[in-house]
Amino acid sequence: MIGPRPIILNGCCGVLLNKRGEVLLQERNEPARRWGLPGGLMEMGETTQQTVVREVREESGLELDPEDLHLLNVYSGPDHHVVAPNGDEFFNVVIAYYARGIDGAVRVSDGESLAYAWVPLTSLPANMVATHLQAINDYLKLHQ
Repeated sequence: MIGPRPIILNGCCGVLLNKRGEVLLQERNEPARRWGLPGGLMEMGETTQQTVVREVREESGLELDPEDLHLLNVYSGPDHHVVAPNGDEFFNVVIAYYARGIDGAVRVSDGESLAYAWVPLTSLPANMVATHLQAINDYLKLHQ
């Protein structure tokens, strides 16, 4: 539906951990400069795993194997309602995956990112995308 009514947007993100157990965070190129997980919106015909692989490649230059991605959780509902600065409204459905032992050189490779950092899970920044923080916390619950 097009018009003033909210729509649903499907996105995917990855809790990506290196061999030291640090998570890859992206400083987003947005006014609030929040930190979050690499990811983005699905394109037509993509699987959710393909979305994570593509977004990570586009944003950070890292290559992921879809077979290494493990489903973590799906986030949706009234807490995922967003009103964009232009007034557009949407509800996010976010599919989160995790992968461990990620290696490679990370670089800012698009206009959506200001910086990348491998961050210890015990030292997460305060200014994070809420859903992405929830995904990291859910990962920690599964692996502690």
